[in-house]
Amino acid sequence: MNLWELFVAFVLGLVEGLTEFAPVSSTGHMILVDDILLKSKELLSPPVANTFKVVIQLGSILAAVIVMKEQFLSLLGLQKQATKSEARGPKLSLMKVFVGLLPAGVLGVLFDDYVDEYLFSVNTVLFGLISGAALLLAADWFRPKSPQANTVDDITYKQAFIIGLFQCISIWPGFSRSGSTISGGVLAGLSHRAAADFTFIMAVPIMAGASFLFLVKNWEYFTLDVLPFFIVGFISAFVFALICIRFFLKLINRIKLVPFALYRIALAAVIYCFFS
Repeated sequence: MNLWELFVAFVLGLVEGLTEFAPVSSTGHMILVDDILLKSKELLSPPVANTFKVVIQLGSILAAVIVMKEQFLSLLGLQKQATKSEARGPKLSLMKVFVGLLPAGVLGVLFDDYVDEYLFSVNTVLFGLISGAALLLAADWFRPKSPQANTVDDITYKQAFIIGLFQCISIWPGFSRSGSTISGGVLAGLSHRAAADFTFIMAVPIMAGASFLFLVKNWEYFTLDVLPFFIVGFISAFVFALICIRFFLKLINRIKLVPFALYRIALAAVIYCFFS
């Protein structure tokens, strides 16, 4: 691996880390950066390139686990003993997370192969970017005036299920998992921060599970000649996802979703100009 190839791995990891958990579509950014600017497909065979994308996604997942560490420890019953006042309050349960994951999990099992074969194209991603932007705008314009759930611990089973239904939309490339679920959460009566927290909590098991299964099936592509490429991409994705998630969670209640919608429209315009 020469310096240019490692630079490509670094940039792809950076793009993955900055976009995986923001409501802007990591798929759209990968098309723009990789297919147009970096062309890593010329460096790696298609199976190795696909494996690399899963590896850098794992870097983003690890960052989310670290940022949401307290919530995951609480869910698993491993958090330190709470005070009496804290213990009386509601807590997010694993069952609510499961309810949120169920709709998209079932749909993904049924239609995953179909999506991979027929829906991954520039036109479908452009449609996803624009439609996702419209959903973000609708969430901010039509959300309840006063959220009923200000933290993830306040989420009801009904709200968790509604968010799960919205997550089904993200199966369409370009829609964005976080964009769909945060929008659904806001429309269901969650604060923007609570919707974002629940989105990240749900994302970890479903993304980690899918990534693990993929890597088990494609373990033979971890060869010594591409290992530096994989390592650089993984570290880059992890570091930038860590920065992005912390920054996003601090700002989301203040800036809401409109800026991300406008950004998605601009991204769609750039991609259209390159491919038209």
